[in-house]
Amino acid sequence: MRIGIACDHAGYKLKLSLAKHLSDKGYKVVDFGAHTDASVDYPDFAHPMAEAVENGVVDCGVSLCGSGNGINMTVNKHQGIRAALCWNVEIASLGRYHNDANICSLPARFISEEEANAIVDTFLTTDFEGGRHMRRIDKIPINIF
Repeated sequence: MRIGIACDHAGYKLKLSLAKHLSDKGYKVVDFGAHTDASVDYPDFAHPMAEAVENGVVDCGVSLCGSGNGINMTVNKHQGIRAALCWNVEIASLGRYHNDANICSLPARFISEEEANAIVDTFLTTDFEGGRHMRRIDKIPINIF
């Protein structure tokens, strides 16, 4: 499985730890940046990763910023993205199980490395339930005429 990962300066340290964790588990990690902890703008890294998820270049993504909110809002601007802001394993599980989320957004300033690993592990191993949830997911995209 190929996993895209993107962050801003606030998520940089946690991104490095998480990328190693995922690589050690056998995942192919595609790093979209940031590549330092110097102040940057998360949309510069979020948009390319979201496009890669939409286009099937990667299977899913992980995005990180200080609160998780800004980068989550950015990736969710893409029609083919359903990003879940996950601060614990239960939310990560529900994001996949009920919403078929394809990006896991993390609040890097509010969770530990261990929590991030557990959240992403749960996200990657939880299947979408389908059924009644599919009807709801089908209503998310906006048809632009």
